[in-house]
Amino acid sequence: MPRREARAAAATSDAERIAALRLIRSENVGPVTFRELLKHYGSADAALADLPELSRRGGHRKPIRVCPRDEAEAELERARRCGALVLIVGEAQYPPALAALDVPPPLLYIKGDVGLLQRPTIAIVGARQCSAAGAKLARQFASEIGRGGFVIASGLARGIDCAAHAAAIDTGTVAVLAGGLDIVYPPEHEELQRTIAERGCLVTEMPFGFTPRGQDFPRRNRIVSGLSLGVIIVEAARRSGSLVTARLAAEQGREVFAVPGHPLDPRAEGTNKLLKSGATLVTEPEDVLSALVPLTRPPPRQLREDPAPQPQMPPPSLSTEERDLVVAALGPAPIDIDSLVRSTGLTTRSVQIALMELALAGRIERHGGGLVSLGALDP
Repeated sequence: MPRREARAAAATSDAERIAALRLIRSENVGPVTFRELLKHYGSADAALADLPELSRRGGHRKPIRVCPRDEAEAELERARRCGALVLIVGEAQYPPALAALDVPPPLLYIKGDVGLLQRPTIAIVGARQCSAAGAKLARQFASEIGRGGFVIASGLARGIDCAAHAAAIDTGTVAVLAGGLDIVYPPEHEELQRTIAERGCLVTEMPFGFTPRGQDFPRRNRIVSGLSLGVIIVEAARRSGSLVTARLAAEQGREVFAVPGHPLDPRAEGTNKLLKSGATLVTEPEDVLSALVPLTRPPPRQLREDPAPQPQMPPPSLSTEERDLVVAALGPAPIDIDSLVRSTGLTTRSVQIALMELALAGRIERHGGGLVSLGALDP
């Protein structure tokens, strides 16, 4: 009996994972819409059944594409063949720091030591065309912070990222990729990526075979900062992807540290600007450790736990007039949900449902900080 029960539980887990993957891969379902669907329906399977009707209510002009079951099964099977683990948000092994975000990535592909994702992490990022001194600093920070008990996360880019990963191989490093686990970018990091897969941990939200595009690197950066308690910027030009990571870290409530540089060095212009904007100045690893070690102490034990909120399912249907009020309140400028509630006079849940339907119809755009705007191609 216990064996039959274990097999049944495993089958249920697989079925839920396939349903979640189908939902993630369906048309117009991004991280925010995925979260809202699960919140309102309670399960991916229940949400899948209603996707066509929800998109129709939102104004989709043709039937929405729902990911077929066989496609999801094939994607999971490819991951298994390649030795990768697939984690859906809410599963026990999903990184707790990332799960605590308002909108965590719905799915992660993992290769390597998944246990590293449960440990306190600090990110180190910086210029691709870094100086020799910058690379030396990155190695020093990564090595000493790693010996202090932290995992080092970065984006496997050239320059500072590469130096930080290499220095933290022995103590624990996580590389977040902008493409699939089988895609090496940049190409010269093939050996480093293979080493991290064997001795560290590779993470991505992209499927196997996916080659990264320009817009995928900010998505990667939000995972780098989301995994971490804080982000250290070592050399960053005025217009730098590292500054994007710093901004995302601040939005996520993470600590932002910056190593100052010479005022005449263009590679230090971004880091010096961060310091003027309120980032914490650091010149040695101990500066970071003294700030973040207290955050790793376990919280006081609670006497009781509040019961988990029960999902509300299914969401109530909105009238055409209510939906039109939300559309009329939207425009090309991003706006927050509270402002939409005040403008329309509708309840927060009604506005959220309307936005979910409009998102599935492809009529709105999601922005950082919970902001939304009317899509450029709104019919």
